[in-house]
Amino acid sequence: MSEGRETLEALLDAVRSGSLDVGEAAGKLRAMQAEPLGFATLDHHRAQRCGTGEVVYAAGKTAEQAVTITRRLREADGASGAVLLTRCTAEQVAALYAEFGDAVEVGDRSGCVIVGEPLPDDRADGTIAVVTAGTSDLPVAEEAIMTCRALGHPVRELNDVGVAGLHRLLGRLDEVRSARVVVCIAGMEGALPSVMGGLVDVPVIAVPTSVGYGANLGGLAALLGMLTSCASGVSVVNIDNGFGGAFAACQINRRPQQHRR
Repeated sequence: MSEGRETLEALLDAVRSGSLDVGEAAGKLRAMQAEPLGFATLDHHRAQRCGTGEVVYAAGKTAEQAVTITRRLREADGASGAVLLTRCTAEQVAALYAEFGDAVEVGDRSGCVIVGEPLPDDRADGTIAVVTAGTSDLPVAEEAIMTCRALGHPVRELNDVGVAGLHRLLGRLDEVRSARVVVCIAGMEGALPSVMGGLVDVPVIAVPTSVGYGANLGGLAALLGMLTSCASGVSVVNIDNGFGGAFAACQINRRPQQHRR
């Protein structure tokens, strides 16, 4: 999903070598920026601007639309790397299987789909730890893990280490501390990120989940608890947003790019 920069450089090299004239190059550049499909406008330039290509939020799209968007993203990228779709329905998954076959990897809990083989991000500076408070948080964790994988970042999963049995976390603390950034996923009262923030010296991205009894209020209690955390270095994303937490973690995990002239 980070091939856009290489594609642009190949285009410029072709112009410099004379194998591609300026008019053809201009047409290709226009196609690389945006592509209207009627129901959507694909942002082919996002990798150059942001370092990562477009991710497909599948909720609300038809199966045909999900397939069309995925096909065009892969064609524009030369079918290299992977396309990530989040929150897919069973109908969308079936259509993607029918179109792309063995290139499809599906997260059964989260509805995440990766189409194509993820390429390692050579800017990755370490491992991302995805930590859950309980097994009921696994659907959100799966979304985070698949996002890290699709973006080419090494990821380590630690499950069911919440504050109700803190010894479970303390027994695996070395694994957490070896990570470059931690994505900490918890429902109920959302206490785990505060504990984590007091134990590690790396950024902690807290993801509240909608797991919990009535006063959890669909994740609002966990969200408010994480926002009012007394631990330093804890940042919070929206309820059940494993994708958002993982995407931010991948940005933190990248080495700074050297600006080219």
